[in-house]
Amino acid sequence: MAAPVAAGGGTVTRRLLLGAAGGLRLRAARGFRTAGVLQGEDESCTAEPAGDVVNVVFIDRSGRRIPVQGRVGEDVLRLAQRHDIELEGACEASLACSTCHVYVSQELLDKLPVPDEREEDMLDLAPQLQENSRLGCQIILTKELEGAVFTLPKITRNFYVDGHVPKPH
Repeated sequence: MAAPVAAGGGTVTRRLLLGAAGGLRLRAARGFRTAGVLQGEDESCTAEPAGDVVNVVFIDRSGRRIPVQGRVGEDVLRLAQRHDIELEGACEASLACSTCHVYVSQELLDKLPVPDEREEDMLDLAPQLQENSRLGCQIILTKELEGAVFTLPKITRNFYVDGHVPKPH
């Protein structure tokens, strides 16, 4: 028997199992977690934010400051892609790469949830790792992140080849 349980941004299924003695035990089934708001088919990736707005700044690889507005609940990877900032996201936010690696402004780092083990594992693959390194796909905008600065590392371990520029779906 399986019962959905809300967890984080997605759903995890927990299974009830009959033990050898006839008692019930809970076992976590393998599941997945979503990292933010997904774009609908008729929702434009370039639409202006609706609802609660968060103002943040990206600093690109050349040092240029790019102020942008995001929506509460949006992840930093999709926000960057929506504003044509070169943050790759090769795995499309499935926690299978480190190409959306960013540095978070030190004063706001403590306002983020602690990275889980899967994010830590992917960060271990990122070049130029720092104490304030996070994956953009795992940073969900909240009002507390107003004024946050996300700096792109000078280099990344890019999974695309031949000059391919990724486009969000």
